[in-house]
Formats: sequence, structure tokens, C-alpha cells
Amino acid sequence: MHFALVAGELSGDQLGSGLVAALKARYPQARFSGIGGPGMVAQGLQTLVPMERLAVMGLVEVLRHLPELLQIRRQLFRRLIADPPCVFVGIDAPDFNLGLERRLRDCGIPTVHYVSPSVWAWRPWRVRKIARAVDLMLTLLPFEAAFYERHDVPVRYVGHPLADSIPLHNDTVLARRSLNLDISVDVPVVALLPGSRMGEVSRLGPLFFETASWLYKRRPKLHFLIPAATPQLYEMLAALCAEHAPSLPLILLQGRSREVMAAADVALLASGTATLEAMLLKRPMVVAYRVAPMTAWIARRLLTISRFALPNLLAGRALVPEFVQEAATAANLGPAVLRWLDNATAREELVTEFDVLHSRLRRDASQRAAEAITALLNRA
Repeated sequence: MHFALVAGELSGDQLGSGLVAALKARYPQARFSGIGGPGMVAQGLQTLVPMERLAVMGLVEVLRHLPELLQIRRQLFRRLIADPPCVFVGIDAPDFNLGLERRLRDCGIPTVHYVSPSVWAWRPWRVRKIARAVDLMLTLLPFEAAFYERHDVPVRYVGHPLADSIPLHNDTVLARRSLNLDISVDVPVVALLPGSRMGEVSRLGPLFFETASWLYKRRPKLHFLIPAATPQLYEMLAALCAEHAPSLPLILLQGRSREVMAAADVALLASGTATLEAMLLKRPMVVAYRVAPMTAWIARRLLTISRFALPNLLAGRALVPEFVQEAATAANLGPAVLRWLDNATAREELVTEFDVLHSRLRRDASQRAAEAITALLNRA
């Protein structure tokens, strides 16, 4: 059997690697092709192009890369028509995958989309396009499945693989030891995670270093950890640190973002999957996000939600502070971090809330996704 999958960034690659492993267990002779990152390639995926070529964020930013993205999609479509898969699975990356899914489905190839686009948050009319493009939607979050059910789109809530892989309880001391940190257990640590893409880091990196400097002036015992998702981001973050915060007690690591968050007392991070991971690690957090001004202008006119951090969306209320665009300043972020550091009662209450949300998402997602795809193939 031939399975085709496309992931557009590291978080999608993590989901894809788990799904490929689950499908391999069911179909040992299967082969896998498409586009993926190191995790999917390690599981046996033959990738057409480096996944990084799809990792473009924002509305305006995509326009600059649109010709290349369209060329990649046309090339992939031709390959899949010449060598049809039993099913195509688009993992997130809706702007790239949904158009491809629509064309493949019109050619008789079953299509699955894994990770719901944020139609419940903005541009809800996209659900009509999704209904034409997919035979099955796999959602990671329960409120997403309810949205699709209301619009008669075949859907299966599978839970989130991160909730399966991260233990319900995490040990800060053990995490610090795993990183070989020469930091005493009683020294407060703040993790800085300005994103996993170059565009994110270029906008949030200077802000996060400025916030760290603001914090250090007021809490000189603080230490800071920052993980770099790729070697390119490591070089970028090292340069930004040298420019904006050369005297900070800061350790820059290659990868290991999960251990970094687990080792920290508070995380300052970009909105996205990292906020979910921090929640599952039971870490207090402050969330920020910035996009290009034109992208922000457009998004504000299309948004249908008032919150954007995943813990707040899952809880249906504001559990953690979040700051977007003009509100994302060191003057706002710094005090928000200090409130977590200084209020043990608030931290304990937050951990209790996070425990409940973690349990709701813990459903053996990769296996459930593979089950749903198997059921789709059996009906075809």
C-alpha cells in the first residue's frame, strides 16, 4: 500500500511521525511518500522537498513565496496522480494542503486532513471548502469536532499526541539534570521560546531578550534558557542575544525545547503548539505573538474569537496572560512573568487546571488517527 502525507512544519512532522508509525504497525509492507521533516523521514517517508520550504507564516509573508509553493504543489500532484496513494493525509498547512486535497479527491483519491484549520476562530466560511476537499477531518481538540459536526463534515476527534507522550507529572529537578545545567534547584529559571520559524523569531526574539533584560534588572538571581529549533535559528538567536542582551545569564541550547520548559519555573513563549506543550508540562506561561502589520490588520477583521492561546481556548476562559501585536511589549510581558514567579498559590491553582485539560486530551491520538484512516479505507 502507498500512503501519501504532507506536513508543513515541525509540529506537523511530530504528528506525522506518530501517524506513520501507527500505520506501519497496521500495514507492515506499506510505503510512504510526500513531504515531511526529520521525524517522518526517520519513519520511512520519502520526502519530495525539504519541509522547510513550506514553513511560511502569515498572510502577507506567504505572497512572497507563493510561486514556489504553487510549483511544489503542482509537482507533488503530478507525482501522486502518476503513483496514486490509497489515501492522502494533509497534516496541518491548510493553505497548501486543502487545495491539493480537493484536486486529489476529484481524481478519486481518498483524502484526510489531520489538524483542523482554525475555521472556528476566523474565516468560518472556509468550512465549505474543507467539505469539498476532504473525506475525513481528524481534530486534536474536542471543540473542533463539534464545529464540524454542526456543518455535516465527517470528523473524528483523536486527541493530541503530545498529551499522550508527556507524562501527567513532570519533575523540574530531573529536567535540569537532564540538561546538565549548573543551576541550583532554588534558582528561578525563565524559558524563552520565541518560535520555531525564522519569521517568528525575527519579530519576537528581540522582544523576548528585551523582556529578559527587564526581568533581570528586577530579579538579578534569574537565569534564562532558550532552545533553538534548528541550526539556522541557533545562529540567529545567538546573534540577537549578543545584540540585545549580551550580559544576561542565558544558556542557548540546540533543540530540547521540552526539557527547557520542564526545567523552567515560567515560560515566555510564542503562541502556537509550544503553549500546549507548556500546559501539558504544567508550566505557568506568558504568551505573545506578533505578525506583519498588514497581516494583523487583515486578521483583526476576520477573527471570531477573543483569545488565541491554546490553554485559554481549551478552558474557555483566560488561564494564562496573552499579548498580541502592540500589546506585546516588555512593559507588559515582564510584570506578567513576575506575577507567576511571585504567586505560589496562583501557580498551584493553574497546575490543577492544566491537569484536568491534560486528561481530556490524552486519548492515544496516533492510534486513533490510524484507526479512523483504516475505517475510511475499508469503506472506500
